[in-house]
Amino acid sequence: MKRLWIFVGLLAFAPAFAAEVTVSDPETARKAVRDAKPGDVIVLAAGEWKDVDLRLDGEGTEAAPIMIRAEKPGEAIFTGASRIRIGGSHLVVSGLWLKNLSGGGSDLFEFRIDSKRRANHCRVTDCAFTEDADFAVKEKENRWIGLYGEGNVLERCRVQGKKNKGTTVVVWLGDIDPGGHSILYNYFGERPRLGKNGGETIRIGDSKTSMMKADCLVERNYFFHCDGETECISNKSCGNTFRRNWFVETQGTLTLRHGNGCLVEGNFFLGKGRAQTGGIRVIGERHRVVGNFLSGLEGDDFRSAICLVNGIPGSPENGYLQVIDAVIQGNAVVDCKDAILLGHNDVDEATLPPKGTIIEGNRVVAREGRSAVRVERAGEGTIWKGNAIEGPLDGMDEVDGVRGGAVSTPQEPSPYESLVFGTTWMASP
Repeated sequence: MKRLWIFVGLLAFAPAFAAEVTVSDPETARKAVRDAKPGDVIVLAAGEWKDVDLRLDGEGTEAAPIMIRAEKPGEAIFTGASRIRIGGSHLVVSGLWLKNLSGGGSDLFEFRIDSKRRANHCRVTDCAFTEDADFAVKEKENRWIGLYGEGNVLERCRVQGKKNKGTTVVVWLGDIDPGGHSILYNYFGERPRLGKNGGETIRIGDSKTSMMKADCLVERNYFFHCDGETECISNKSCGNTFRRNWFVETQGTLTLRHGNGCLVEGNFFLGKGRAQTGGIRVIGERHRVVGNFLSGLEGDDFRSAICLVNGIPGSPENGYLQVIDAVIQGNAVVDCKDAILLGHNDVDEATLPPKGTIIEGNRVVAREGRSAVRVERAGEGTIWKGNAIEGPLDGMDEVDGVRGGAVSTPQEPSPYESLVFGTTWMASP
């Protein structure tokens, strides 16, 4: 009898078995997630989900998130005027395909239910957001993925083909949107040239929230032919990290447009001789550009391999703040049209050159007939230390620390690493 009571007591404290529920329409799915307990699994039936407004709001836990998955990855396909919104905490959404969506004027996937109900610590993984090349876009402007709330993750997704105006992935910041998101191991495929602003692939913040510390991580993503506009990634907040991403034949740059104190580390920019392919553009204070490899880039001016921009005196939020105390360290720039460009801007009132820049331990091999370093407007306090720069200097005198350094710089990466990006069920080209 004593053993029986011990067994019954243990059962009382044992975790309940997770429930698994299959749903085939948006209202049933909404109720299933609403009523789900931590650890439950909601399965979205395979087939076409057309013109649905899917709202998934639930409360999981870190140890036992609520799982929302396709019956088979890639076979729950959302089409037409569909949109998806998630809210609550600790939800994991996987295996969905949002394909050729008309949008109905709305953004397509949002980490929020509405203006008050956010998603926090939720994860979207192994999903695809695609638009076929021959799909006729009806919307003048929309965004595909909106990250709100705090601590969310977008990982191992495929995002490709957006043609109309509007950033593909936006991190929104504000009082109830503190950031802290991670964008990891995604494949960002072709985005054709828009011909105007609004064609970014990723934007973190905006000019109004640019002085807010977002603390987001963009790591190990693959960008291929993301040509929407000059800025492939537009950083507009503080304290973000961009690490070990690949930019392959992309006619856009990683631009630190607004905000301070960001880290750009260990990324690969491979232009492969494609026209207007770009590198890293720096604006603002205390940014660090460290250990990046840039090769075969054909862009110049704003699309140079590494460009430090002139600021505007008394600049408004949406203008150009002066580059102050930037660190450019341990980068390799090989065979690029414009390697390192200091003090550039095409805005007449931008008269403040970079100030207090440290340029240390870089290796630059200039293309034949091109400059290794071009200075359009010299700034005070620039320190050159231990660089190995091969090629002409334009707009500056020879100074100690420019040549002759024994540097250890990044090597060109293995192409096979690209196989780890994107979904498990849709192979990357």
